[in-house]
Amino acid sequence: MHGRTLIALALFLLVGGLTACNDSTKSQLAMLNDENRELRDQLAERDRALDATTSDLREANRLLREQQELAATTPAAPANPFSGIDGVSTSVDGNEVTISMQGDILFNSGRTALKTPAKKSLDQIAAVLKDDYSGKMIIINGHTDSDPIRKSGYKSNHHLGFERGWAVYEYLTNRGVDPQRMAVSSYGPNSPLDSKKESRRVEIVVAD
Repeated sequence: MHGRTLIALALFLLVGGLTACNDSTKSQLAMLNDENRELRDQLAERDRALDATTSDLREANRLLREQQELAATTPAAPANPFSGIDGVSTSVDGNEVTISMQGDILFNSGRTALKTPAKKSLDQIAAVLKDDYSGKMIIINGHTDSDPIRKSGYKSNHHLGFERGWAVYEYLTNRGVDPQRMAVSSYGPNSPLDSKKESRRVEIVVAD
């Protein structure tokens, strides 16, 4: 009887130990499953990020190829032969090139005699007109500000603008520019710019 009791007790302890061990194993398996799931989620997120990066890189490469192809087929803008000439600004409108010089650089106030420093710039302009624009028509436009004439002796700003344009015409002619392809006009104060200083100018327009 005593032996049977011991055997029963041993079996009870064994079953209890196995049950406890089984519960611990289940708990560990559950933890491992959770960790595995988290790892899979992290890997999936990294894959999505990698796919997005790859897609962005592919799109960037496509845009770069398009820009390179466009650059290869787009003709380069011609160099501006008047760049670097002191006191000169240029603009291009289709086949028409406008070379502008401020009147204060060319002339003293109310005067039409060219200043000595301005002649160096006009020498360079004349060289470009002969070399790069041979055969083109040239119109020299005189512009003034809106201040009325008081002391210069000219009847109007239109007269002053014309005489200034004519002074440039004569100088370019003396420097070898063909006078047969040049003309002179005056806008007077009728084509003002943002300020009076900017409005006082002579424009040399080269056109086909």
